[in-house]
Amino acid sequence: MRRLILNAIVWGAAAAASVGAAQAACQREGGFGQWLEGVRKEAQAAGISPAAVSAGLDGLAYDAKIVSLDRGQGVFGQSFLQFSDRMVSAGRLQQGRKQIGVHRGTFQRIESQFGVPASIIAAFWGLETDFGANNGKFPALRSLATLAYDCRRPELFRGQLLDALRLIERGDLAPSQMVGAWAGEIGQVQFMPSDYYRYALDYSGNGRRDLIRDTADALGSAGNYLSTLGWQRGQPWLEEVRVPAELPWDQAGLDRRQPRSRWASLGVTRADGSRLPADGLSSSLLLPMGKDGPAFLAYPNFHVLLKWNQSFIYVTTVGYFANRLDGAPPVRRGGKINHLGPQQVSELQRLLNARGFGAGKVDGMIGADTRAGTREAQLRYGLPADGYPTVALLEKLRTGR
Repeated sequence: MRRLILNAIVWGAAAAASVGAAQAACQREGGFGQWLEGVRKEAQAAGISPAAVSAGLDGLAYDAKIVSLDRGQGVFGQSFLQFSDRMVSAGRLQQGRKQIGVHRGTFQRIESQFGVPASIIAAFWGLETDFGANNGKFPALRSLATLAYDCRRPELFRGQLLDALRLIERGDLAPSQMVGAWAGEIGQVQFMPSDYYRYALDYSGNGRRDLIRDTADALGSAGNYLSTLGWQRGQPWLEEVRVPAELPWDQAGLDRRQPRSRWASLGVTRADGSRLPADGLSSSLLLPMGKDGPAFLAYPNFHVLLKWNQSFIYVTTVGYFANRLDGAPPVRRGGKINHLGPQQVSELQRLLNARGFGAGKVDGMIGADTRAGTREAQLRYGLPADGYPTVALLEKLRTGR
């Protein structure tokens, strides 16, 4: 399941400059109107009622602004500390704790039924919509149709558009109520229509699944979704740790899993300096800003969170936010780190690919492929192989030595 990242950070003129050319390359023969008639026929052939199809599709128009937003997003080009400092603010923490108290009964019911603690759901709820205060202002059907017509991810959004019509048919939402984020996500926890259709619950028992106005429905559906994704009751998700100055840094990363006893034997401790349990719990050493920055152990439940949203920085922030809601102190910031900007990351990605290390798409974002390629290059050039791009690595890639 692919989650879309909605809180995009537009980080440069370079991305914006490519929008016009990308849009021109995506025009389909016959135009948007003819394409929409094809969707109408497909929806009716799939068994969606003509009334629901007409209600959802009649009068829809292509929106170039949506494509511009999709093309121009430099998603989470900030470092973990930059992003988490902004998103896990004192005000949001205060509001999160307040909302957990206000909805205590609902959260207790969710944890009893699904095993998902209040802090995790509240963290998503807070980061997605400020606890339901800002659900978005874009007509979802128009956004979905525009992105399904566009050439970048048409199959993904065409399926979402069809499921949006199924929501109308089922009576969950009227078309006029389907207003949310620019990429079509809806409600207080920002579900895409397919997630809404499959996992939304009538948790308040009023006969409707309303994730926009009914907070109990929104929170209960979030618990149901995480449970379906594989959440393990009573297990941790992310734990801040301290790491020694010398460590086999190439063992860090979400793709490297070790029993927790292995990290304990290497001198990794809890954030307060106490010993880690020397048990077999599977864990990965997470260094979101490299060896000199904050450090965490990520557990299997963290990987479940990544199924909700695939952004590494976003999900690390969700886990950290949940920890803070549960009473953890602010994260240790580590030493001074020069975080590469998007243009530098793009250059690094091009050089990694050119020299055979494999960084994936050149997009200016430090994703899993870029971290893996960075680690290989660091090993080749004799640098600490923590998988975090640095100026030192960029210079070696420029010179080839």
